[in-house]
Amino acid sequence: MAATPAIAAMRIQPTGLPVNAVAKIPGSKSITNRALLIAALAAGESELLGALASEDTVYMAKALEALGLRVKHDIAGERFIVHGGDGTFPANEAELFVGNSGTSMRFLTAALPLGYGHYRIDGVPRMRQRPIAPLLDALRDLGADAVSEQGTGCPPVVVQASGLPGGNIRVPGDQSSQYFSALLMVAPYARETVEIGVIGDLVSKPYMQITADGMRAFGVEAELDEVDWSWFRVESGQRYQGRIYQIEPDASNASYFFAAAAVTGGRVRVDGLGRSSTQGDLNFVRALEAMGATVEIGDDFTEVTGREGGRLRGVDIDMNAISDTAQTLAAIAPFAEGPTTIRGIGHARLKETDRVEALATELRKMGQEVEERPDGLTITPRPVVAADIATYDDHRMAMSFAIAALRAPELRILDPGCTAKTFPDFFDRLGVVTGAAMTPEKGGF
Repeated sequence: MAATPAIAAMRIQPTGLPVNAVAKIPGSKSITNRALLIAALAAGESELLGALASEDTVYMAKALEALGLRVKHDIAGERFIVHGGDGTFPANEAELFVGNSGTSMRFLTAALPLGYGHYRIDGVPRMRQRPIAPLLDALRDLGADAVSEQGTGCPPVVVQASGLPGGNIRVPGDQSSQYFSALLMVAPYARETVEIGVIGDLVSKPYMQITADGMRAFGVEAELDEVDWSWFRVESGQRYQGRIYQIEPDASNASYFFAAAAVTGGRVRVDGLGRSSTQGDLNFVRALEAMGATVEIGDDFTEVTGREGGRLRGVDIDMNAISDTAQTLAAIAPFAEGPTTIRGIGHARLKETDRVEALATELRKMGQEVEERPDGLTITPRPVVAADIATYDDHRMAMSFAIAALRAPELRILDPGCTAKTFPDFFDRLGVVTGAAMTPEKGGF
């Protein structure tokens, strides 16, 4: 039987009308993968409701199954059922593969020392370029045996596990807050209290609150220095208990629909994301507000209304805390009046691709004037020209430039299937919300 041709590109033909819709956004990847790990460590059964079904969360779930835990994925019901291992793993040997899921790699690497046996975790070629040395150094300082197999400071990681002793450590904060989240989530099961000092400034600080809130929901308290984010502490002897846990919509993925409202002069409302959300990326709407949109955040919803004609103002903004939405902002910057400067995202060069360089490259293809700097870029609007947008196997490149295509009809998004990482039906939902025609173009086999 012949193979089905892959979708090589997505051509988006906008309607020319303002968006006016309520967008339904799948569950948060960040919260789902944290909840999967915490539920796996808990005593008893957990039911995770509103969970995201995507490559990243499936990789996490399958890795937990490979470690001997029972995980049921009800895709239609948007839920996972996890039977926890009460702080350890039944399997004493496992080969884990997590694709290009950074959360899965880092969270599992920190958790594996809680088991007893030999474990190896690997990913796609890009994952083998993504640094994990600060986390490995931290685990060794806590008494674990965890090493980079090839001595590169990157995966594959090999762990010879016999429980986690614990103690006091210091970890650089300039690469990823996921190192700290990973260590906090496994810390309750260390034999001694775990205290973590931050070296330098911590990037992506809001994600630490997501982690602490998830831990608290399952019965464990983490102490966070929320003044200058210089230390974290988890008292030993605490234990997670299985429970029913509701996951809220993904604020990072909601950013594309909010941006669609701003760039078309329309209105988009997302239910389930409101004042009580712990997701820092919801603050992306404040960037849109600075560009001229109107924002309303209620108890359980957020709504963005763009200015007539989709008129935007250029902004100068530090996006260190919400770097996953920097691509969304950059993709609509060509339609602003005046330059847009994005700062504080140097650590985004270590993500699925070098996101700063990728943005500069693709925006220049669109005819934009771009100044690239180590920690960000400045985009000076110029007339938009037709372009094929490369996505670098990065879901956020594809989704961000799809929003640009709502105003620039001659853009084609290459390799649109990379959105499966966190938002498998993104183009279908974007078509429904915006009324824009989504035309997939078949490629090779």
